[in-house]
Amino acid sequence: MPLKQLRRCSHQSICQNSSSHATAAGYKQPTQQQRIAATKPTAAPSTRRIKSSALKHDSKQFPAPLVLPDDDLALDPDYPAQSFQKWLDEEDRNEITPTKRTVYVVAPPGIDDECTFVQSWTEPQKGDDKHRITTPRTQDIVDYLAAFYHGLPVKLLPVPDFRFVPWDEGKKSSKTAPRYVGLAISEECVRIGTRACPDKIYPRQLNLDDLLDVAMGILPDDAYALCMLVNHDLFEDADDTFVCGRAYGGSRVAVVSSARYCPNIDIIQSVERQHAWPASHCKAYMQECCTSGWVGLKKQRTSKDDPSSTQNPPLEAALASYSKLPDIDSFPALLSALWLARMCRTASHELGHCFGIDHCVYYACIMQGSASLSEDARQPPYLCPIDLSKILHATGTTSSDRYRSLLEYCQRPENSDTHVFSSFASWLSVVLEEARL
Repeated sequence: MPLKQLRRCSHQSICQNSSSHATAAGYKQPTQQQRIAATKPTAAPSTRRIKSSALKHDSKQFPAPLVLPDDDLALDPDYPAQSFQKWLDEEDRNEITPTKRTVYVVAPPGIDDECTFVQSWTEPQKGDDKHRITTPRTQDIVDYLAAFYHGLPVKLLPVPDFRFVPWDEGKKSSKTAPRYVGLAISEECVRIGTRACPDKIYPRQLNLDDLLDVAMGILPDDAYALCMLVNHDLFEDADDTFVCGRAYGGSRVAVVSSARYCPNIDIIQSVERQHAWPASHCKAYMQECCTSGWVGLKKQRTSKDDPSSTQNPPLEAALASYSKLPDIDSFPALLSALWLARMCRTASHELGHCFGIDHCVYYACIMQGSASLSEDARQPPYLCPIDLSKILHATGTTSSDRYRSLLEYCQRPENSDTHVFSSFASWLSVVLEEARL
């Protein structure tokens, strides 16, 4: 049932802990001692590469996962944790080498003149179309990933003659939507399955597995990983309503769709924007989600002795930036930036699997699993200390250089006064200042 919002929330109090539902669901956050131990190899308690003063602040900078009803960890509270050592020992993890270290991004395929009907499949049939918002630019996503995976080259991969074309199925009615379309790649053409969209938000969907096969086929010899972007809605099997993306981590490829992240369809998908990250840690909102659903709240007093409300300067700074901005519906540019931020987040997450990183159970983290679009929106753009240690080891960069690169991206003029990027910039600034990185 869609969440009802009666009025704007002041986000007066932040909650650092998991929700009250977590206990009922059977989730228990690993202890602080376990979390700290999970940031480093068991054979070497401290190493230069994963030395980060940010790790010293643990609970002050990195809240627990929310674990609201129907969240991924609420549905699977016993999902196994992946420590740094477990990641290091993973047999299927691919090492970065001098000849395989580039991360490639592939722009959405073009559309052949004889296949123009495929373009209409990218246009929602439901939702609010009063805002003319801009589809995320591939180069903007490439630039973000270059900051997120700082230390490795991240490049746009040109694919010659990359476009959707008709797939010859023999005689068929012109009124019948095709079961397949072709995806041309140079002189080759790959068959891509299609089906009607079960919830009718989009006219038709493309088969994710077929697209992942394409991604594996165009993976360059010098690639460490490749992420292919598409504008179409996706499905994986008959049981899915939709999927937003998937990675074949061992094969080093990922596919990410922009379709479900379009803000114009948020309302019909029950995606609650007011409490997207960082406002997802609003204590009043978390409490209401665990009872009757979010309906708007009166101001509440917070006990000074409440351990869930201890100070978190980075999160508080992020929330302050978020709260001072106008309503996200005020300007189409804000919605366009939200769409871009969602794509940056999911592309970062899926590529993380290509680096061998499993879903995170330790903290609120970009590498958490997600059971819904609403949960997607509530999760942060940053890596927790444990997954950060893995990325620093893989890329060879430092936390300070990586954070500064992300900060520079978030402070670009076109990003600086937008909800996700402005909030993330504030979070990064405080983390850098507190750690003196």
